[in-house]
Amino acid sequence: MSRIEKRFSELKKENRKGLILFLTAGDPSLSITEKLIPKIFDAGADIIELGIPFSDPLADGPTIQKSFVRALSKGVCLKDILAMVKRVRKKTDKPLVFMSAFNLVYKYGISRFAKDASSAGLDGIILPDLIPEEAENVIPVLKKAGIDPIFLAAPTSDAKRLKKIAEASKGFLYYISVKGITGDSKPSAVEVGKQVLEIKKTTALPVACGFGISTPKEAAKIGAVADAVVVGSALVKIVGEKGTVNSKIENAVKFVKALRGSLDKTKRSCFQKSF
Repeated sequence: MSRIEKRFSELKKENRKGLILFLTAGDPSLSITEKLIPKIFDAGADIIELGIPFSDPLADGPTIQKSFVRALSKGVCLKDILAMVKRVRKKTDKPLVFMSAFNLVYKYGISRFAKDASSAGLDGIILPDLIPEEAENVIPVLKKAGIDPIFLAAPTSDAKRLKKIAEASKGFLYYISVKGITGDSKPSAVEVGKQVLEIKKTTALPVACGFGISTPKEAAKIGAVADAVVVGSALVKIVGEKGTVNSKIENAVKFVKALRGSLDKTKRSCFQKSF
């Protein structure tokens, strides 16, 4: 059982919703990211998703795009991020996931990446531009190394497509709750709930919903119809604001605690089936 599977199993027993936080690795610096990770876990995060800076972002809105530019301007690269993950592993055993353009992994070398990521202590990876049909040579390599491949489903995914995505995924399935980019629009809990039910017809995997969730209230609404919520742009914005390192960390921790508190008050919706 992977760390991701273990955490969701624990959440199910506790009847709690998962909280997944996105951080851009290296923004405003790798050393600050390294300090933030254990603090955010302590504040209530169940999984942390590290965005790997890339010059041509895919579905990322302006906030995350700017954070990528800041990180890249300081020379942050995949090799350095893996080294940072290895150091962080001495401070926490909670799940860490990468969200990365496939180009970076391909350039690094798929087998080499899987080996190095596993050695560093990475638990899963989301590759938004890699579809299941083109991942047949990638999925086995990742799984053999103990890294969960996590694929994305969208509001436009039909039943046949959802089945394909679910079969390729491990750990959890990531549902994009809006049509558009991160931080661009707000998801409808009713519509998300309906789509989660459709996904649940094809898989027993937990379903995490992301895109457009930026406040504790919004997290609670989506948490009522999903197994976990993903919050990214709102946290990245806090970390990217001007201020001292301590103030950035304090503000980030305060925000995460508010999200956790709101989710812990969330009652299970009639839409949701247990994972």
